[in-house]
Amino acid sequence: MFSTASRTLEITVISGEDIRNNRKPVKKNVFAVIRTDSQPLCRTETDKDGGSYPYWNEKHNVDIPVHALFITVEVQCKTSVGDKTLGMARIPVSDFVGGFVPQSYLHFLSYRLRDSNGERNGIINVSVKAKVPEYAASSCSSATTIGVPFGKTSCYGGVVPGVPVGVPIMKQHYQG
Repeated sequence: MFSTASRTLEITVISGEDIRNNRKPVKKNVFAVIRTDSQPLCRTETDKDGGSYPYWNEKHNVDIPVHALFITVEVQCKTSVGDKTLGMARIPVSDFVGGFVPQSYLHFLSYRLRDSNGERNGIINVSVKAKVPEYAASSCSSATTIGVPFGKTSCYGGVVPGVPVGVPIMKQHYQG
């Protein structure tokens, strides 16, 4: 059953670019953690060989609260004393939910990472797609439907298909 308190996102953490540790190139053991409201949602496998240019290309399905305004991607590395955050990016949910694109549109996004001092520290490349709830998917068509609700059921899920049409306004000249 779909809960209205959360939405499911398909997030692919693709890669990082020019990631540094204390302004020096990272040699190995880099991974990414995805969070919302400080709650960890998932993490990538550790890229042991990519160094400052890690490559993961890992797809994760995560549930985020519908009220969440941001998701955070942290790039970290394993060190001898534990995991160290090298950079993070706060990604506005409005960058991929809402607006004029279909809900299931696949967005390819790149964001600047900032270290704990606010300094630039590389780029993170991700793709994000909001998953359409199962109850909203039509058995007749996977296309986005524009229309007016009508009837109980139909091939369009109880919606009369239609497209907004602009009506030209005719100028009338009044002579008085």
